[in-house]
Amino acid sequence: MRFDAFQDFRRRQLASDPSLVDAAETNVYRALAPLRPDPPADPGTVHRCDLARAWLQRYELPPEWSGRAMVSRGVRHGLGTVFPWLHAVRARVWLPGDVYPVYAELARAAGLAPATYPTLPAPVLPAAPADDRPEYLLLANPSKPLGRYLSDAECAALVAWVQESPHRHLLIDSVYDLGAPFAAGTRRLLSTGRAVLLHSVTKGWLWPRSFGVVLLGAAQADLAGAFRADPPTPEQLRLAESLLTEHGDVPRQVADALAARAERLFDRLPAEVLGAVAPAGRTCPGNYFFPVDIPARTLRQEYGVLALPVGVFGESAWTGSVLTSLADAFGPDPGPARRPGGAGGRAAGAVADRQAGQPESAIT
Repeated sequence: MRFDAFQDFRRRQLASDPSLVDAAETNVYRALAPLRPDPPADPGTVHRCDLARAWLQRYELPPEWSGRAMVSRGVRHGLGTVFPWLHAVRARVWLPGDVYPVYAELARAAGLAPATYPTLPAPVLPAAPADDRPEYLLLANPSKPLGRYLSDAECAALVAWVQESPHRHLLIDSVYDLGAPFAAGTRRLLSTGRAVLLHSVTKGWLWPRSFGVVLLGAAQADLAGAFRADPPTPEQLRLAESLLTEHGDVPRQVADALAARAERLFDRLPAEVLGAVAPAGRTCPGNYFFPVDIPARTLRQEYGVLALPVGVFGESAWTGSVLTSLADAFGPDPGPARRPGGAGGRAAGAVADRQAGQPESAIT
């Protein structure tokens, strides 16, 4: 089921059965709107080179990389610049097929015919042998909706994949990494010298499509001109400076707010469903996606939990589903609730809602 179709389905389900636990909201900007910093009032001039250096300093990356740190309007804009270049050099491109449908849309718009690999219930790297073409594999770390950082073994497998051929490279989407410096796995992949890192203020500061950085490698030096010819607006540059210098603590606040929401979700889940949530996902900072190896239909019909079917994220052979912690019921003041349990979880959850005096609008 595609995203738009699922949203219609979700609205109908919640309207017809308000006792459902809504674990299918995906709009993090609406959920965390009070944390989003206001744009700056000062219209002063900001230079891209200064922002690139400020970004490198925040993430503890070498200052001499400033010539490789291309200022962009975010990861989507970054990929929208990288993908046409990959088409021009006739690159072979691998995308995660169950992460973010926009990856494939951007690739096809650039004339690419990407192949895919699965990430759910765990990443499986492509086994196709290398040839003499440039070859790029896109990954996210943390990976969503997997809901966790890549493990040491998975990062080692990626390093081995790259080292099998001098033509292989990685594209790392780090937008969900709310920490500084970046995760150890991301830094390990960067150390291969074969990775392009894409980052933005989209998730950490809740400002989508405004500012990001694409950290190029030596093999992508020809891309610098394309980024310099298509910069963010002066207003976006000023916003970025404000976010990095005046609101540097916001990503931590976002991570804390999401951790609190996750705990409220877990308190509402039947024991069997909670037991299916992987420990790594429960402890990943800033996570709000929680895959479980239970079909969405089963969750809805047997446990009273409305989850995202995996098809919302792309093609997948996996039969599980994904829970989220962004619904209003998991916000700062959702009211007390008790965890339903056993086969009677749905009825128990409805009783808990009524006993807590929770209005239906808190769910719908």
